[in-house]
Amino acid sequence: MASAGGQAAASRQVHAPLDEVVVQRFYDRMRAVAPAALGAIERDRADDPGRAFGDTACGRLVRSLDHDGTRALGMWVHHWCMRFYDDDTRVALRLLREIAGRAALGWTADEVHWMLRESQHAGPAADGRFALPLAAAAELAPGARRIDMLVPRQPEPRHDR
Repeated sequence: MASAGGQAAASRQVHAPLDEVVVQRFYDRMRAVAPAALGAIERDRADDPGRAFGDTACGRLVRSLDHDGTRALGMWVHHWCMRFYDDDTRVALRLLREIAGRAALGWTADEVHWMLRESQHAGPAADGRFALPLAAAAELAPGARRIDMLVPRQPEPRHDR
């Protein structure tokens, strides 16, 4: 049986914050795509919502980016949706789903870790808060930093009601 102190130490180790330099690089990369992302989202909000993704401003933006840029865009949109999920985020959520559906973007364990923490802080009201981080996590190589401890467990269903 582990002591409470041992459990707390293990918890701190698994949930240790990311290096500040790494996080700052994320924000720098996201800032580089943010103006284009915001513009594309706003144009798509005013456009026909039934349009094929490739024909939208967001679709054109994704096509214009390399893998690193697409990951930065995904992280920015994820961050934006987690902060403003009570606003009209339908276009942004569609963009997130599209990026989540793209394979082999080269996600890193740190990127996934950061997005999962963002998702946890948003709470259950944020639609699709785990869509992109879980899709990105599925691409991590075996042996990459464990992320399963960062994903909250869902409550077991109660059958006694």
